[in-house]
Amino acid sequence: MGNTAAAVAAMRGVWLGDAFGETWCRRPAGDFAERRLADGPWTWTDDTAMALPLLRVLVAHGRVDQDVLAAEFATEYAADPYRNYGAGMHDVLAAFGAGEGWAVVTRRQFDGSGSWGNGAAMRVPPLGAWFAGDLDAVVAEAGRSAVVTHAHPEAAAGAVAVAVAAALSVRGGDWSLGDVVARVPAGQVADGLRRAADFPGDADPREVGAVVGSGLRISAPDTVPYALWCAARHQDDLAAALWATASAGGDIDTTCAIAGGVVGARTGLAGVPGEWLKRCEGLPAWVDRLA
Repeated sequence: MGNTAAAVAAMRGVWLGDAFGETWCRRPAGDFAERRLADGPWTWTDDTAMALPLLRVLVAHGRVDQDVLAAEFATEYAADPYRNYGAGMHDVLAAFGAGEGWAVVTRRQFDGSGSWGNGAAMRVPPLGAWFAGDLDAVVAEAGRSAVVTHAHPEAAAGAVAVAVAAALSVRGGDWSLGDVVARVPAGQVADGLRRAADFPGDADPREVGAVVGSGLRISAPDTVPYALWCAARHQDDLAAALWATASAGGDIDTTCAIAGGVVGARTGLAGVPGEWLKRCEGLPAWVDRLA
């Protein structure tokens, strides 16, 4: 049986990070410098919309059933397609809904190379938390979850990295980017994690993001290392992790969803200002019933 409580905590971290990060995507820098929060509601985006089906599949099946996961993604998308999904994902999820097999649809993206975007990584913290007691299962199941929508190996590597970080977060004790990269396949994501690990914990996140990327290229190698550096820096403080992550700009809702899911897997929503939670668009009621 998986760790349901930790998976729900990670889900809430993804949700909060996603909604918080989205508020900063089109606001002046002065608002951030003075920490002026946006009025509510803080709406969540595709990061949360794709993590929810993954959590549902884990609860129902205890593992990643790829066919069921593809169907769940399609159902979630059909119910609300206006969650800022990427252009390619609109095509993928519509094809799933039309009955096309996920393996065929996913592998024909980008002239057969598959997408190396962030979708597989941003949704995966609940999976890492669910399987936290078995890191081999974390790696295997994260990879299986990734390829349902993202056939490129770097997208799968990004998902593995985030899931491992979430699992280590649940397991307790300090963890490092070195602990994560030890489980990640060789490639650009792993190289980015090593570059990020060279920065000390007191480095300015904006400097780290400038070097390793903060999501502007909408790819796993450009996004995951930075988000995990921020999470590793604030392992026991979800709000602080989100402020740090957002400071570098880039694909803020996604970097914050990743960092939030990883840190939240350990902390839950403890210490998060109540005003933040009041402003966030709520999660579906079934998530709270799992807790």
